[in-house]
Amino acid sequence: MTRLKALELKDATGKSKELFETIQGKLGMVPNMMKTMGNSSAVLEGYLNFSDALGKGSLGSETAELIALAVAQANACDYCLSAHSFIGEKLVNIDGESLKQARDGKNGDPKIEAALTFARTLVNKSGKVSENDVEAIKNAGYSDGAVGEIVAHVALNVLTNYFNNTAITEIDFPVVKAALV
Repeated sequence: MTRLKALELKDATGKSKELFETIQGKLGMVPNMMKTMGNSSAVLEGYLNFSDALGKGSLGSETAELIALAVAQANACDYCLSAHSFIGEKLVNIDGESLKQARDGKNGDPKIEAALTFARTLVNKSGKVSENDVEAIKNAGYSDGAVGEIVAHVALNVLTNYFNNTAITEIDFPVVKAALV
């Protein structure tokens, strides 16, 4: 049972209605997470703007989706695991094995695996990474700007994980459950 109600497009007003109409136009639907965020247009608009800005960064959509899965697993967010597994497979064309491995911070590409390891380290250490952690990600070939983007992707995904875990958002994608750790 959800704890926060999803706002339906027909019931939305003002800025939330405008944002829903834009999302509907782009995606053909408004995912339940965004409907629930729409109860506060500030939350929804902040999420959309942050997500849009990061989408223009240097990491690329594959690495971004894999980071999202690593962070969602670390935070046991079934909604985000479900959404990013679907998006990763259907929209970004990531193979199923890579999607599964990302949840454990693994990848066949050492550079991507370094990003996933760093993302999981950020979550596990509440952002208080060591000099060695930062040197490892930079030695894997990431610039200072790219390291900043990894941190930002983790922050965005922590937001959505915490939001969905609080709301118990109804999953509107094929369901993927967090592995017990």
